[in-house]
Amino acid sequence: MATVIEYRRAHWILRTMLAVAVLVAGCGAWVAYQDTYEIREEHVTITGGKQPLKGVLAWPTAGKGPYGLVVFVHGDGPADATHKDFYLPLWETFAQAGYASLSWNKPGVGGAAGNWLDQSMADRAAETVAAITWAKGRPGLDANRIGLWGGSQAGWVMPKVAIRLPELRFVIALSPAVNWQQQGHYYLQRKLQDEHATPDRVQAELARQEMMLERLRAGAPYEHYKAAVGDTRGMTAKRWTFISKNYTSDAASDLAAMRVPVLLLLAGHDRNVDVADTEAGYRKHLRAPGMLQVRHYPDATHDLIRKDLKDSELKMFLFAVAAPRSLFSDGFLHDQRDYLEKVS
Repeated sequence: MATVIEYRRAHWILRTMLAVAVLVAGCGAWVAYQDTYEIREEHVTITGGKQPLKGVLAWPTAGKGPYGLVVFVHGDGPADATHKDFYLPLWETFAQAGYASLSWNKPGVGGAAGNWLDQSMADRAAETVAAITWAKGRPGLDANRIGLWGGSQAGWVMPKVAIRLPELRFVIALSPAVNWQQQGHYYLQRKLQDEHATPDRVQAELARQEMMLERLRAGAPYEHYKAAVGDTRGMTAKRWTFISKNYTSDAASDLAAMRVPVLLLLAGHDRNVDVADTEAGYRKHLRAPGMLQVRHYPDATHDLIRKDLKDSELKMFLFAVAAPRSLFSDGFLHDQRDYLEKVS
């Protein structure tokens, strides 16, 4: 009897282990499938600008060239060419519409020369123009179907590029701001609101921000700012220099001079950018027929990722691993593919 019971127990354990193994294998296969994209990545060196750029050219795996090209313009921060794989679902979506994608490491990132904190928005625009000029000489790309994609800080870069290259086919702008200082003021207010700051703290934080602007307007060096505030809260000398070069940025005049159509993508839960102000600015300056299309995503955050996922680190991790295309707000990828297919 004992032998029969032990056999049954061993048989149950074996079956359970096999079931777990099958489940793990199935999960692994699913994750591998989700992390496999229908693109061919080519690592390239982009020349012709101030310095060589280390980039990635993501080609469609279907259809016949020459393909159109989407040139990516990063937002703020030390971004690499793939933006830590954030761009991969976008590259795949654009490939399905017949477009390759080009992106590069910011200066100083991933072994690239230079330092992105040394750049002004005009420097970034010149860098983008040089990359487009380089791409026009690449076999397999259609020089007449090139456009820009960029988010956040790219909103001060892409209009400058579009003015210099009016032959561009489109600009896709994700959560851009119009005025640097207004955006900073809005971000601070939203941050304090989210943190349920007391009136005294709100007043102190707004006064600190105004004090910083006063020193920027006076051209004060970092040491003066540091002496004035004591705790710099992570503001480095390099970051101070970067802000000094760019805090007067305002896209209004560049938008007014643009002749390239824009697809504007705005989030319903954007704590970084006042999307109502952005939409009003774009509608004011891009009035010609066909110049502006606007898409709203009520459930999205600044980077167009679903708010319910952004609110949970665990959910973000699980979706990033198991369903990266589903990180984005509903319709976000589809709308861009549809736009590219029509603009072609």
